Amino acid sequence: MGIVTNIQEDHLGISDIHTLDDLCRVKAVIIGAVKRTGWSVLNADNKYCIKIASKADSNIAYFSMDEKNPVIKEHCKKGGIAAIYENGYITIKKGDWKIRVEKVTHIPLTFGGSVDFMIQNVLAATLATFLWGYKIEDIRMSLETFIPSAAQTPGRMNTFKFKEFKILVDFAHNPDGFTGIKAYLQTIEATEHVGVISGTGDRRDGDIKETARIAAQMFDKIIICQEKYLRGRDQQEIINLLIDGVHEVKPNMEIIINNNGNDCLKYIIATAKAGSYITILSDSIDNAIVKVSEYLDKEFGV
Repeated sequence: MGIVTNIQEDHLGISDIHTLDDLCRVKAVIIGAVKRTGWSVLNADNKYCIKIASKADSNIAYFSMDEKNPVIKEHCKKGGIAAIYENGYITIKKGDWKIRVEKVTHIPLTFGGSVDFMIQNVLAATLATFLWGYKIEDIRMSLETFIPSAAQTPGRMNTFKFKEFKILVDFAHNPDGFTGIKAYLQTIEATEHVGVISGTGDRRDGDIKETARIAAQMFDKIIICQEKYLRGRDQQEIINLLIDGVHEVKPNMEIIINNNGNDCLKYIIATAKAGSYITILSDSIDNAIVKVSEYLDKEFGV
């Protein structure tokens, strides 16, 4: 079995991968390795995944956030199998029949159904396990009991609840990832949204600036901590790109630069306002999960 969840603008400009068509060819290798009798699980909402499916020499199953997606409708009309998000449910569709697996609000990994990219991941995982032969009851129980945490899903929406504020750590490092976090933060009420960001040196200038533009849209205060991931660039060059991107959206926004991860985290916690929500992205602070956990343990006397 092979699964391709998405093909977005990431890793472009690296190893002769300059366009989404290039990246599509790279990811198609996964599907090309699937046996003829095996299954390839692909995202029907992504045109590059559909392109991969058209050349695949295996059984195809699609997942989609929209049951009215034309690809899903045509696929199921021919008796194909799909996983769809419909009426708040993760649903398996085969031909004309549907079976609802679970409501997304009952699946912890979706954060109450507020994070679309997590719902997409759940759709892909549900479809893959169904095709593998697992019973719906077992899939449902697994979805209900898999709790996102620093231990289970390190770097993926890890939330730490301090007494007066919260910290989210996520390793989103490209525009698509930042956009997903932005959508989630729009559901979070806070006295202040603070973001810690950095750039990745081997990404294109435009991609680095775009992450900063998105950051400017979701945060009231931004701290740049360019401690690592220079990958051939000068540290100040990356910082300047991030500053330019932020100021394209909010010209007067104050940006704090602190390139020492330990000092940066110490500053964040010392200056956090009651009710604030702090988001650390791009793994900008080295070993952030462990360090934030240590501060949390100290606060609660563990």
